[in-house]
Amino acid sequence: MEKEDLSKLKIDKSVRTFRPSRSKKLIYWTVVLLLIMIAGFLYLGGFISPSVPVEIATISQVYPSQTLSHLNASGYVVAQRKAAVASKVTGRLVSLMVEEGSRVKEGQVIARLENEDAIAAREQAEANLKVARANLEGVRAELEEASLTFNRDKQLIAKGVISRAQYDTSEARYLRTQASVTAAEAAINASSAALRATNVALGYTLIRAPFDAVVLTKNADIGDIVTPLGAAANAKAAVVTIADMKSLQVEADVSETNLALVKVNQPCEIQLDALPDSRFRGEVHAIVPTADRAKATIMVKIRFIHKDPRVLPEMRAKVSFLSRALKHEEEKPRTAVSKTAVINHDGKKSLFLIEGDRAVETSITLGETFGEMVEILEGAKAGDKVVVNPSRRLRNGSRIKVAEK
Repeated sequence: MEKEDLSKLKIDKSVRTFRPSRSKKLIYWTVVLLLIMIAGFLYLGGFISPSVPVEIATISQVYPSQTLSHLNASGYVVAQRKAAVASKVTGRLVSLMVEEGSRVKEGQVIARLENEDAIAAREQAEANLKVARANLEGVRAELEEASLTFNRDKQLIAKGVISRAQYDTSEARYLRTQASVTAAEAAINASSAALRATNVALGYTLIRAPFDAVVLTKNADIGDIVTPLGAAANAKAAVVTIADMKSLQVEADVSETNLALVKVNQPCEIQLDALPDSRFRGEVHAIVPTADRAKATIMVKIRFIHKDPRVLPEMRAKVSFLSRALKHEEEKPRTAVSKTAVINHDGKKSLFLIEGDRAVETSITLGETFGEMVEILEGAKAGDKVVVNPSRRLRNGSRIKVAEK
């Protein structure tokens, strides 16, 4: 083998290895640092931060009475004066002057039955009374004449001018006419009583309201047969059902074990399912002195302090029995939220309001405390959703998600 010529080995200095300069290194690290800062800003700003799980509640309207209530019961509005108005006689209904919702006064005619026979009977009784009165006038005239004749014959018999037989005849005629007058007067009384009876019978064909009330239901129509007993298949016993709206009370069932918490004249607050935005003042009117064995409850009657035309019979009601009467300013609802939603920063109160998928910290002004709720005077309104029990990770503007329970 030939020996290699080491002298021919040379380094080509024209080809140089690339090495970055110091300025280029500085630019590279500056870009990296800038990217880190941008990422940190986005993270801290919540743009790329993970969603924080939160519990959500709603700001609501509460009544101060809720803190004064020590017993609740449910029941229904019931009219204490209620009547199914019917006729005392059987007849066909020919006129009906009212309908559901009509207001009637005591004694007002609300319906009429066919009454031609009653009218005819009354006219006959009136005629009989006129005949009896005419007969009385005739016998009274006869009595006057018989009285004069008898008095004259009494004087003549004393003087012996007339016979005893003539005097006896005059006396008998006088006594007979007296009896006739008495009979005629009795006939007038009988005719008057008969006339009153026909007027009563005629009045039975007019159905009247027994007291001031409102018509609840119409139970018969024109042409129906109305009878007091309602025994016939198609007969109607009642024409209308009426109720005195001034007598409306709530009848609520109270458990026997809670009866000690209720007393007569105790203040109450009434809420109706049909009027959820209204509360009505009431007080215990009576405790019915008997128990329902099946339900182990006692009926308690609660009267309304102020009448409201919107309250109707058979409405479902909830009653809160209060420890004391409400003050005037306590009758209105307050905007309140759970105490667990309030954040305290150096004496300043705030809430995390929910806006979309973000939690926005908002300053608020608080008022009175109602149990576990606190009044909000400014900063939020009823219906707003807020975060309760906010975690330390939660910041203003943080993305949130509802925590699964």
